[in-house]
Amino acid sequence: MSSIVEKKKLVKGRVVLIRKSVVETISSVQGLVATGIKIINDSPELDITKSVSFKLISRNKSENACKLAGKVGKDAYLENNVSVLRTLKETLEEFDIYFEWDDKDMGTPGAFYVTNLMDQEFFLVSMTIEYSTQTSEHDQNHIHFDCNSWIHNHKCYKTDRIFFANIPYLPGKTPEQLKAYREEELKNLRGDGKGKREKWDRIYDYDVYNDLGFLDSDGQQDHPVLGGLKYPYPRRVRTGRNVIHNNKNGGNYEEQAEVYYVPRDENFSDEKTAEFFILAKKALGGSVEPLLLSLYLKTTSNEFNGFEEVLKMYEGGVNLPLSITGNGNPSVLDFPTPDVIKESKFAWMTDEEFAREMIAGVNPLVIRLLKKEELALPKNTSCNCIQRSTVTKEILEKNMNGVKVDKAFANNKLFILDYYEAFMAYLGKINDLPSAKAYATRTFLFLQDDGTLKPLAIELNKPHQCPCDHPNVETTVVLPADKGVESTIWLLAKAHVVVNDTNYHQLISHWLHTHAVIEPFAISTNRNLSVLHPIYKLLHPHFRDTLNINSLARKSLISAGSVIEQTFLPGPYSMEMSSAIYKNWVFADQALPKDLIKRGLAFEDDANDLKLVIEDYPYAVDGLEIWNATKLWVQDYVALYYSDDQAIQGDAELQAWWKEVVEKGHGDLKAQWSKMHTSHDLVETCTTIIWIASALHAAVNFGQYPYGGYIMNRPTQSRRWIPKPGTQEYDEMTKNPQEAYLKTITPKYQAVVDLSVMELLSTHASDEVYLGQRNSLDWTAHQEAKDLFRRFTDDLRKIENEISDRNSNEGLKNRTGPVKMPYTLLLPTSKPGMTFRGIPNSVSI
Repeated sequence: MSSIVEKKKLVKGRVVLIRKSVVETISSVQGLVATGIKIINDSPELDITKSVSFKLISRNKSENACKLAGKVGKDAYLENNVSVLRTLKETLEEFDIYFEWDDKDMGTPGAFYVTNLMDQEFFLVSMTIEYSTQTSEHDQNHIHFDCNSWIHNHKCYKTDRIFFANIPYLPGKTPEQLKAYREEELKNLRGDGKGKREKWDRIYDYDVYNDLGFLDSDGQQDHPVLGGLKYPYPRRVRTGRNVIHNNKNGGNYEEQAEVYYVPRDENFSDEKTAEFFILAKKALGGSVEPLLLSLYLKTTSNEFNGFEEVLKMYEGGVNLPLSITGNGNPSVLDFPTPDVIKESKFAWMTDEEFAREMIAGVNPLVIRLLKKEELALPKNTSCNCIQRSTVTKEILEKNMNGVKVDKAFANNKLFILDYYEAFMAYLGKINDLPSAKAYATRTFLFLQDDGTLKPLAIELNKPHQCPCDHPNVETTVVLPADKGVESTIWLLAKAHVVVNDTNYHQLISHWLHTHAVIEPFAISTNRNLSVLHPIYKLLHPHFRDTLNINSLARKSLISAGSVIEQTFLPGPYSMEMSSAIYKNWVFADQALPKDLIKRGLAFEDDANDLKLVIEDYPYAVDGLEIWNATKLWVQDYVALYYSDDQAIQGDAELQAWWKEVVEKGHGDLKAQWSKMHTSHDLVETCTTIIWIASALHAAVNFGQYPYGGYIMNRPTQSRRWIPKPGTQEYDEMTKNPQEAYLKTITPKYQAVVDLSVMELLSTHASDEVYLGQRNSLDWTAHQEAKDLFRRFTDDLRKIENEISDRNSNEGLKNRTGPVKMPYTLLLPTSKPGMTFRGIPNSVSI
């Protein structure tokens, strides 16, 4: 018979997948079940080896001259399961598979279809086939397909699921036989902009922030939809839920849902889901928040009774009257001791630490060089109608160690932390809230010979109805003091500065300038850059988990009436404030060197080298090393694929990607965007995206609890203005400074909620992937790209050692400060947990 029947030619493959585990994904956790889930009743639940089929697609052989698309092979099925153990966590299972494939007739495989006939989804990790090929520049003895995607029942999709080999191609250099498949897959990811998205969908589209909701108590101007000319905002991923009309302000809002849609592959892993919900159970509402509100506060005051009671939160915990675990025993909310008080319980109160945290704390992005024209001239008037600074040279020189202001300006020694513009426009509304009493602050600082910053004065501003009947600004200037009632007033003034800083940090530096602005880039990348595109392979790891964490934030943190509005100073105006600041956001200025130059904290010398004005500026020093290493990696990677600027201009996918980012994702902005015409444009753009998603986010995120977990160091609310002589509050402040301080800042219940959220956001998941790492060694078949990435990893390892060396240098006083906290936020790697270090690839928490 063997002489009559031709022997079939078989190609062996290995399929790696994960079946749905006991710990389900975030879209199906009990209590977060998506509305409108479609159950497929007409598909038999079969054994996976009989119900999942694969078909190879040729990259260099067509069906015929009229149909250039690559030939499609016959169905093949899984067999020989080599993994037998299932656990509660995700478990990789490997299967053998054999394809009937004759390369003389079918050519070389470049893609494959997969069809799932089961009701249950599974996660396809990869497929590798043993295949020797010398038909491309990527000669290899196997072909690898890096998949990392959930596969639902085939009836959920309009077209078959397709995956491509991990060989990168620019659009114009794609094999002819794969072009149609490449374009079809992008079309599927873009969708048609219609209908409600289901949990299995993989569609990336844009929408405004109309899913934050509104309150029945709102007035006509409250909780507007964000996105558009009046309230510009970055776009978020479209979900297509039904909208309801708000008759008060005329806005159309998406209906609330148990879970907000994100494209299926954007969900957290099972492992991260389990870890996240253990922490989130006490942080984002659930049982803790209403329990504290309705029971705990009925049995105790919402005011802390002295600094010792605050410390008890970390030395015994907060006792609750009921069990939140269901075991019948009263529960205790215990919090880990924040780093800022581990070495000393009072070093946070020093002026040196107050100033140091402006360049080495959780928000080192706002301080800037003071300009001469910002100082006021002496005024001979009793009317305080001045909107510019009232601080004069004479005021500053009182604390400048004998140095004159003019000399300090000449030597770039004067700096300012300025929150006037950001807060003044909303202070009227904020101070009308029941418990809010806030200023817009300016803090003036002097760079001393030892490299540390010394606070010189704090200017407190608030709207004021002047006796001359002009609405204007009431200004108070407070000077440093270390004795008597003046020292308490100075401490209170610093608290008001930090309240400004904490709110700006959370709403702007953290949420807006990392989470929100990066989402449009993630959407456009998936819509316009094929998985085959080398720039997709460069950027995609830097969007991991971002859409998902942002959707959770919109539901539980920044929505109307939720955590941010309950516990942060601007309350219901929080998101509207971030919209007002977004108007002036410029993407190009987010590049670290440009940001430092714009703030006057760096300059280019005659050799075009960047020099720091404050040499011991931990965020800038460490950040520039990370930036430079990242830019070198991006620059050399881009050079692998683009021979000249014409290649960039002629890349249709790349041009569509950038056009959509500018015109749709960030379409509300009027600021000029750079073109995508040159290699320099592409390198600068990609480096800036990676910087925002990785190092910038790490710098403003993972220090939240280490610095802010001690609520007195970084309060989120201010509830009293500085008391004036002759008032009851002034007498109370004189008799009991601690009570005056605690009654000024965040009260007990709001502090507990804040700490819970900060602990969650400051924690690394076990499956985190850090800068210089990839979750797959086979992310590309291009060996030269892998070699460049390995060099990048090595560069980051060297930088990590250099940062540790700097932190050991006692001469660099800003590295640790009075609180003895080494600046570790830009150390690239980390272990899981709250480590106060580590740069994840993406905005993943």
